[in-house]
Amino acid sequence: MITALSDWLYAVFVEQLNAWVVLGFVAQICFTMRFVVQWIASERAKRSVVPVAFWFFSMLGGTLLLAYAIHRQDPVFIAGQAMGLFIYMRNIWLIAGERRTAQVEAD
Repeated sequence: MITALSDWLYAVFVEQLNAWVVLGFVAQICFTMRFVVQWIASERAKRSVVPVAFWFFSMLGGTLLLAYAIHRQDPVFIAGQAMGLFIYMRNIWLIAGERRTAQVEAD
């Protein structure tokens, strides 16, 4: 049993290791960082907060994961990441609009 698990782990994590797998892991780390940033911001504020960095990590991680999904030719993964990118982009656009409005009102 242990040998079979060891063989499987080696096949999955060592034999398949290439630049695309490394990109996939980097993408997953970026995507995970959005939750870390959101958690830290919320803990500091003592309330639920979604900082701008959350949306930028979402865009970066989502874009890299989409590239990885396209390479893997996984239609479920492609559709999920592509839809998410529209949401992340729209939130960044809305935040930029709020900042422009605030700047105009401050002047």
